[in-house]
Amino acid sequence: MHDELVDHLTRSTPLSRGEALRVIQDVLAYFDETTEEYVRRRHRELQAQGLVNATIFERIAADLRYRAVAPPELSLRQLRRIVYG
Repeated sequence: MHDELVDHLTRSTPLSRGEALRVIQDVLAYFDETTEEYVRRRHRELQAQGLVNATIFERIAADLRYRAVAPPELSLRQLRRIVYG
């Protein structure tokens, strides 16, 4: 799977074929995360850094615009509902 990409990475980086395949799988898994999973994960990460919810939700809203496949723009209230139900 993804042989052309694996070949490209092994030619353009010092990665072995197995390492390149693992990197590709990790990147695909990262972008396979749903919007809801991403919001919850980022909320936990930012909360662990000591940030307050007002700052956290603003940052998440800004970050979502730059996802590979950007979801529809979510209001701060919608973000809170994803986290807290």
